[in-house]
Amino acid sequence: MPDTLLEQHAEALRFFGDRVRAVGDGQWGAPTPCTEWTVRDLVNHVTGEQLWIPPMVTEGRTVEEIGDAFSGDVIGEDPAAAWERASAAAHAAFTAPGALDRTVRLSYGPALGRAYCAELTVDCVVHAWDLSRGIGADDRLPDDLVEFALKEVMPYADGLAASGMFAAPLDIPAGANAQTRLLALVGRKG
Repeated sequence: MPDTLLEQHAEALRFFGDRVRAVGDGQWGAPTPCTEWTVRDLVNHVTGEQLWIPPMVTEGRTVEEIGDAFSGDVIGEDPAAAWERASAAAHAAFTAPGALDRTVRLSYGPALGRAYCAELTVDCVVHAWDLSRGIGADDRLPDDLVEFALKEVMPYADGLAASGMFAAPLDIPAGANAQTRLLALVGRKG
């Protein structure tokens, strides 16, 4: 079981990558729980998120400096290969000496690299569930990733919907397991 942030990050990337490789040829246009996004849109979004990491963490660039470099289609004709390249570069950026302690200038302000890594780990976990649903795959998330994401999301749960990046939280059913709680907090019915 992963016990460090970087191990959790690597596991989340692997898990999402497994789902990307499982997308069938006819499934790229399928809907996902992210109502505005098809499977392709979702994979493009998460791949794009990984592309931001090296310039921000390694080069210290700002959102403004990067601009629209990663807008539009970033996955091209081979989404799985694009994902592999982007996720490998992202993980390498976070594992570089001192990367987790660097200040990263995000759209909402400065944050430590470790906070950015945790945020994108949660993003991968939640979107892996979305992707699983979109392609009809097993949507059970690894318990350790669920526990990690739940701990990360809990302190901010009330403000997530206001960020515009998440749907409003849902009521958590009595006796709900950790995955159901996590999904409810980010506005998804598990």
